[in-house]
Amino acid sequence: MMHLPRIQNPIQPEDYKKIARALTLVENDLDGAEDILHHLNLNSSAAIIGITGPPGAGKSTLVNALINSLSEENKLIAVLAVDPTSPFNLGSLLGDRIRMMEQFNKPNVYIRSVATRGSLGGLSAKIIEMVDVLRSCGFDYIIVETVGVGQSEVEIVGLADITIVVMVPESGDEIQSIKSGLMEIADIFVVNKADREGADTFANNLKKLVHQKATEIPVLKTIADKSEGISELLLAIKNYSRKALSLKPFLLTEKAWRLIQQKKMQHIDKKKLQQNIAEASELKNFNLYRFVNNYIESDL
Repeated sequence: MMHLPRIQNPIQPEDYKKIARALTLVENDLDGAEDILHHLNLNSSAAIIGITGPPGAGKSTLVNALINSLSEENKLIAVLAVDPTSPFNLGSLLGDRIRMMEQFNKPNVYIRSVATRGSLGGLSAKIIEMVDVLRSCGFDYIIVETVGVGQSEVEIVGLADITIVVMVPESGDEIQSIKSGLMEIADIFVVNKADREGADTFANNLKKLVHQKATEIPVLKTIADKSEGISELLLAIKNYSRKALSLKPFLLTEKAWRLIQQKKMQHIDKKKLQQNIAEASELKNFNLYRFVNNYIESDL
């Protein structure tokens, strides 16, 4: 059995190697992964911070600024930077790390890039497992930056203790249209790139919108590439009380649903499925729904 380190600050090189090896085993479902997961010590006080929002909002730059501020407090920080997987070649650019290059030599920071593996909601079951591995290692903060796919990206709420939705002033005309998506999951709103025209108006409109809710949600302005507003954001994070206990069964159910989905489908070879569909779709009377039903019945 592989024993994960209860890390000290600063993290030792051998600790980095153990953490990286464990994450690789779990992410790729290799031999030893089940053993690691079954023996995790999850009695951790680590704060899991979810960073989400539309593409181009500056999420990676904001994470970089947060790391800088938390590093000054000598905190242990882990980052999972999630990038989208191509549906065609199954590859991923993993480009978020480019904006965090200055962090890689910091002894108290661990950064891991990971692909969505086709999950439309921005998270895969493997990311849930990887976060739990990091929780068992003793980090103070675990930051999960999701891909930013838009309104459907709500799965982060089932994973994070605090969900931060990052937006930009140009999103002003879209507030009403996104009320039922990202707007419903935020614990903190951040209007990034607040030096752009219309930032004050957008932030004020956003405040009016969130004040209609039962609980008041902070709306903060930042200029992440200049580290402006980051101290106020950190204060809001620290002052935020963890999600109410009444939500815990819902959040655990969301995680369990993703994990059960993964287990039930792990024997399905997607490449073979694609090949079968390619062959069947050439038939004159091809019907995808009949194909799926036949596929399920033959798999039982």
